[in-house]
Amino acid sequence: MTARRTFFYASPDQLRCAEWVMADPLTTELGDLPVAWEISAREDTARATVNWTAYFTRGVPYEAVAAFALALAGRSEPAWGFDGPEAVPEGLVAGGWHGDVDDPDFTLWSESFTACMTRAPLPKGILDQDPRPDMPGWQAWAQPEVGGPYLWVAAFSTSTPHDLVAAFAASLVCGAPVPRRVLPASSRARLTIRPAL
Repeated sequence: MTARRTFFYASPDQLRCAEWVMADPLTTELGDLPVAWEISAREDTARATVNWTAYFTRGVPYEAVAAFALALAGRSEPAWGFDGPEAVPEGLVAGGWHGDVDDPDFTLWSESFTACMTRAPLPKGILDQDPRPDMPGWQAWAQPEVGGPYLWVAAFSTSTPHDLVAAFAASLVCGAPVPRRVLPASSRARLTIRPAL
């Protein structure tokens, strides 16, 4: 536990870390939701600042957060990526998502138009090694009703490796059943419910 009463996890090489920040009153908000997890990486333990940071609010499907974290854990080089941004939409399109009319290459919607992933300028408070303003990064969200509150939001800073974001996206579109004890009231009508075996 840290001084901010959060939980902090670091990889054995100290290059990757994840922090549960829900208890921190100064935590960043995305879509009016407090960030629950911050996952980041740096290239060298001598470096005080991180290369990139990913943010996940409460409610982000835990399978998607786990897919991101496992992809990060499996990389020999956590701070840098070598895939281009097209790696992310490829997986979404394969999962049935479609491009937005105004930005078909980098803004994709779920079939029901209740979830979106886009590469666009990021909101303030997103930490990255690149200090330039208005740099694009990936953002994803679920908003079951147009104009309604967000169910969850995720944001990936500019330098987050695209293959890690692609792992998150592939998990979002995976058609495999997922266990849930409590279903979000705003999306119950849009879910396929199967009894547990």
